[in-house]
Amino acid sequence: MIRPLIFRAPSSPIALAYARTPIARGATPWRHARYCVIDLELSGLDSSRDEIISFAAVPIDAGRVVTGDAIYGLCRPTRPLPEKSILIHGIRTIDLVDAPPLDEAIQPLMAAMTGRVAVAHAAWVEELFLRRPLARQGVRLRKPLLDTSELGRLLAYARREPRAPTSLDELATSLRLPVHRPHDALGDALTTAQVFISLATHLDRIGPETVRSLADAKERNRLHAS
Repeated sequence: MIRPLIFRAPSSPIALAYARTPIARGATPWRHARYCVIDLELSGLDSSRDEIISFAAVPIDAGRVVTGDAIYGLCRPTRPLPEKSILIHGIRTIDLVDAPPLDEAIQPLMAAMTGRVAVAHAAWVEELFLRRPLARQGVRLRKPLLDTSELGRLLAYARREPRAPTSLDELATSLRLPVHRPHDALGDALTTAQVFISLATHLDRIGPETVRSLADAKERNRLHAS
């Protein structure tokens, strides 16, 4: 049974600022907007059972990665991590004993996302796993949420390529970009940030891109596929 989300008033000044701070409007040229690239490491992909165990956020300003303002955090889970998840990201249950619980750990992530357009790779994962912890803070995930996997497909259609790379590593390699520490939240966030800038730059050369047009990548891909 799926539990309904219950929204209350924002529970902290950070949550209130996240909910109320304006973000770039849809017509804003993509380079003029401020972005926050996010990545989550999880104990699994079942949102009814699995949990966020680490996160990272990397800001982009004026089309450039601001590495000095990147953040990384760990979250203490409510149950031991399954072995298969440890094999993927290398984080053990014992490594998280002193980490804050998610409702505390999410505070700096909300602060990093405040006033910025969110970006992620395969963004449905971040959207799914952030819904409940943000709801407990009294906020919803701000939209738009840009997805580099959809932007990669969009560029492949524009170039008439037979297929688009699906994984983050493949996409970065296809763009001749480095892959930073796969399955590490900060490494993947840095890779995603560089991939996003590259994809937006290539697409903008084909036709001017805005925040809205990049956010509409999934619908644009549907039109190409039909």
